[in-house]
Amino acid sequence: MPLITTGKKLIRDLELHGSLGLYVPLEGGFEGRYRRRIRAAGYNSLAITARGLGDVAAYLTEIHGVRPPHLGKKCGTVTGAMVGYRYYIPPIISYELEKLPANSKGLLLWIIEGHILTSQEIEYLTTLPATEPRVKIAVELGGDRYFRWQPLKQAVMSA
Repeated sequence: MPLITTGKKLIRDLELHGSLGLYVPLEGGFEGRYRRRIRAAGYNSLAITARGLGDVAAYLTEIHGVRPPHLGKKCGTVTGAMVGYRYYIPPIISYELEKLPANSKGLLLWIIEGHILTSQEIEYLTTLPATEPRVKIAVELGGDRYFRWQPLKQAVMSA
């Protein structure tokens, strides 16, 4: 692999397929270069981790409730369980799309540690760019000796 890469093929495949499964070297560094190239191509980039996502569809596209660790505190009722308060969070993709500048091509959602996602969750991520064309998704599915990618649909079929 050349020391400096343009990333044009990755950007072309991302625009063509909408979602890609990535295999990155474990020592890191390459994903930052590629994200920088994608941002230079006109996309806004958002990196999240797959750990703790819960329901992926609700987290990305719906208003959903979360409960932070309660640390033994009771909520308003004395007889209730010690589960803490529920806070409602806006959907991350809709919120980020509203903030996009007018000259932006779209939003790149870069998901690290994607190997813990189930096949149903990955399948949902393959259909998300079809429902919202301004969203592109890159999921890190594992490690490899060099940076490579394939359409996320093929990654679901091969797993």
